[in-house]
Amino acid sequence: MSSLDKFVNVIQTSLNSRNPLAGRSIHAHIIKRGLHFSVFLMNNLIHFYARTGSIPTARLLFEDMPIKNKFSWNTILSAYAKQGDIGSAHVLFDEMPDRDSVSWTSMIVGYNHIGCFQKSIFMFLDMVSCQAWPSQFTLTNILASCAATGGLGIGKKVHSFVVKLGHSCNVSVANSLLNMYAKTGDPITAKKVFSKMRLTSVSSWNAMITLHMQTGGVDVALAQFEKMEEKDVISWNSMIAGYNQHGYYLEALGVFCKMIVQSSLRPDTFTLASALSACSGLEDLRLGKRIHGYIVRAEFNTSAVVGNALISMYSKSGGVVSARKIVDQGTSSSLNIIAFTALLDGYMKLGDVNPARQIFDSSKDRDVVAWTAMIVGYVQNGLQNEAIELFKSMLSEGPRPNNFTLAAMLSVSSSLASLNHGKQIHASALRTGEVSSVSVGNALITMYSKSGNIDNAKCVFRQVNQNRDTVTWTSMIIALAQHGRGDEAIDLFEKMQKQNIKPDHITYVGVLCACTHVGLVRQGRTYFSMMQTVHKVEPTLSHYALMVDLFGRAGLLEEAQRFIKTMPIEPDVIVWGSLLSSCRIHKNVDLANIAAEKLLLLDPENCGAYAALANVYSACRKWDEAANIRKSMKDRKIKKEQGFSWVELKSNVHVFGVDDLIHPQRDAIYESLAKIWKEIKKMGFVPDTESVLHDLDEELKEQLLKHHSEKLAVAFALLNTPDGATVRIMKNIRVCNDCHSAIKYISKLVNREIIVRDVTRFHHFKDGFCSCRDYW
Repeated sequence: MSSLDKFVNVIQTSLNSRNPLAGRSIHAHIIKRGLHFSVFLMNNLIHFYARTGSIPTARLLFEDMPIKNKFSWNTILSAYAKQGDIGSAHVLFDEMPDRDSVSWTSMIVGYNHIGCFQKSIFMFLDMVSCQAWPSQFTLTNILASCAATGGLGIGKKVHSFVVKLGHSCNVSVANSLLNMYAKTGDPITAKKVFSKMRLTSVSSWNAMITLHMQTGGVDVALAQFEKMEEKDVISWNSMIAGYNQHGYYLEALGVFCKMIVQSSLRPDTFTLASALSACSGLEDLRLGKRIHGYIVRAEFNTSAVVGNALISMYSKSGGVVSARKIVDQGTSSSLNIIAFTALLDGYMKLGDVNPARQIFDSSKDRDVVAWTAMIVGYVQNGLQNEAIELFKSMLSEGPRPNNFTLAAMLSVSSSLASLNHGKQIHASALRTGEVSSVSVGNALITMYSKSGNIDNAKCVFRQVNQNRDTVTWTSMIIALAQHGRGDEAIDLFEKMQKQNIKPDHITYVGVLCACTHVGLVRQGRTYFSMMQTVHKVEPTLSHYALMVDLFGRAGLLEEAQRFIKTMPIEPDVIVWGSLLSSCRIHKNVDLANIAAEKLLLLDPENCGAYAALANVYSACRKWDEAANIRKSMKDRKIKKEQGFSWVELKSNVHVFGVDDLIHPQRDAIYESLAKIWKEIKKMGFVPDTESVLHDLDEELKEQLLKHHSEKLAVAFALLNTPDGATVRIMKNIRVCNDCHSAIKYISKLVNREIIVRDVTRFHHFKDGFCSCRDYW
């Protein structure tokens, strides 16, 4: 053996033993012997230094070489690329006098390594144009780039190279093709590739199992899994993860149990994380604890993936305290966003926001999902002001809000009926480009609708023309129904069906609501039947209540009563409440007694039932009976819900009660209202003293009517908004007949649109008319 070969053998031994000191000692001996001019020996030394992490030394050695060959250049190039120093690699690549397939492949691998898959693809295209033929290693790497970017077109061109160069039978290349077609959405070609493979590996079968799971072929995946003669951990993981993906949590846990019992393979962290994820899906704390026990007994490391999966499982299954212990014990060194969100959600479900906020504040590197989770938690617990404050902090110091954040904040605007706040969120959505998101579009429709701006809601609906889903159509139908545009709502429902968008049970709530608000009894019957026979939507209590309301409002009280008797499910308080409300409108005392009795059996403390029954007696001038009901309420300490109206002005909310005397502008409000009252009476307005359900003289009744909360709110808004501006009033209970009539006259007097949202719908008053056509 020559001395050169001996030195190469010793260098290789030092490399295998990862002994950099031995390598340096050999390098010194080579220099002493004067062998450092040998290109072959220097290439081996460069390779040694590069592989042992001494790339600067390898580069110095490379620079000192008087003669360099392709191997010299490729060795140092590959070292830079594998280290992720793609900048240095590219400089060296550009300086190379002669590039070969290895040079190009090194650059492709380098770009893949740092996640620049698109640049990797461009490098491959340049390689082909320079007529450098790709190797099997090149092809597997570029196919991985295509899979990562979803580049099916380029992937197919690479496939043609595979065939042309005769690599179709290479198992690793074929597996890469399978992976590429599966991830770029061409399962048919993937199956063809698999069927033509003469030799298959476990990886080939695993790729096909994953593919079938991704495309919904759960049974086919199971059949292939059972055919496998040899399985590895990835095979089992693919089945468990695939079942989880489709919500088959019991099946996922069944495969996990088989693996433990029947296989000699030891589960890895991904197996355990998937099994715990299945427990999370089932919210099965008992089973989750058993798997946790197995993890402890098997002495698995519960950091990172498994630790986060445990936190998620406990949080979602009602074991928030155990989840927090895992965090506090530090067994999960890096709490990931899924576990963090689950932990937040676990506390929020308990209504325990303080620990959730402590976790949020203590967490480092909070991303948009973490901020959104905290904001949504506040929203779900009715803490709108806290949600708003946190959103403001997010805008100033956090990440850019995404579509879920904006949708959550729009729901806050909807619940507060805050148009100004909603418009600001809309502006944020426009700036960030999230306005095109379906969830944001749907939330905008609801926000504008609940804030009284139906025209803006329609405008948003038109803008999301390309991305409409069932929720979009449903949101708009409900919005139109609530604003008294029943005919438009029904027309939209018909268009929805023509576009083959399947309505759901909420869509039908909107449709029946539209029929109810405008008295379309015949259409209501038709749609209630269509819901069951055509779209196979099983009616819920909400649908039944709407049908009772539809019949009742139209005066068909006997039909409403018969409908209740034929219901296949027990009527709830809303159904009986709808009937009782209709009895008040149509002054049917006997049926009102029946409805109230049924309602109070279900909810003995229901103040609305007592109040409605008393109002029926009062409307029929049965003052003694009405007084007895009110006395019964007093004896039982049941208080009637007090009516309030409010106006939002410059981000401040002004609330008014009946005969309100505490507002700072009370003198101006009462003076303005007195003038308005006098003017509308001149126009022909006659106070509806029957709306006062007490046995009083007419003058006192009129005085009581004059100072209802919605009239005070209208007077305040007229004093504090510019001429011609739309007035928006919100009310927590149903608007009374007298206020409804008065506001029609006021709208004509001041030549303004006045929008009043009560507990059931919107009333748009303009030029002396209301959008409800006096049917409400």
